[in-house]
Amino acid sequence: MDANQEQVIASIDGSVGSLAVCEAAAWVASRLERSLLLLHTIERRPQHGADDWSGTIGLGAQSELLERMAQLDQERGKLALQYGKTLLGEAESRVKAQGIEDVQSLLRHGDFVEALVELEHQARLMVVGKVGTDHAGEFTALGSHIESLIRQVHTSILITGAQFSPPKSFMLAYDGRDTAERSLERIIKGGLLRGLPCHLVMVGQDDGHKDKLEAANQRLLQEGYEVIPHLVEGSVTEALLDYQQAQDVGLMIMGAFSHSKVRHLFLGSNTIRMIQSSQKPLIVLR
Repeated sequence: MDANQEQVIASIDGSVGSLAVCEAAAWVASRLERSLLLLHTIERRPQHGADDWSGTIGLGAQSELLERMAQLDQERGKLALQYGKTLLGEAESRVKAQGIEDVQSLLRHGDFVEALVELEHQARLMVVGKVGTDHAGEFTALGSHIESLIRQVHTSILITGAQFSPPKSFMLAYDGRDTAERSLERIIKGGLLRGLPCHLVMVGQDDGHKDKLEAANQRLLQEGYEVIPHLVEGSVTEALLDYQQAQDVGLMIMGAFSHSKVRHLFLGSNTIRMIQSSQKPLIVLR
């Protein structure tokens, strides 16, 4: 296998959550025995020299101001490049301190979603933080970028908050539909969660739900997983989050889409609300 195939790719930006991204990425790379690629993107800013301010101020003053602004743009670009290199160097040192030796760094200009889409062909799993430098402590402003990434890639994504601790158990949000069945198979075949107790949680209480939950339970048991199946009542997001908090489950797993009547709204509601509200890391399976 090529060294650049099936990598764990972690996007870092220097925000408060970047340390958690590094720790989560190191944990994933270690368990999957994969190389790790650390990515930092420098967002492009409009260059003032390209603006047309003809007639707005005198030619002499305009020329002088534009030249000065162009110099500031150039200096800003140099500082951003230096900062990116320093950030990647520190991140590489952190993951190596956690025992990950096969580490690469990549500095790119542009949007981080575009960069991850371009790199998807070599990714086994992507790790991103749910808040960025411009929105520290605030998810809603970054939510559209997370949603855009989930929609555009077909690689599973681990989303972290401000902190990360290696989970001692995980929870599969299971609804019995085709996407949930595929998620079940991804967990079984993936290897990342092997050896961790699985809380298999389904929202609903009718006999149909119970039958599907039991079938999924038996499937996991046959593969050697320790399973705690549970049916909960209530709205999807609140019921799952309440269970996770009550049982202190360290990691939630869920699919990105639901084949329900509102499937076109599911990502914007349940999945994004779950990412926004959860205090623990979450893997969105694609």
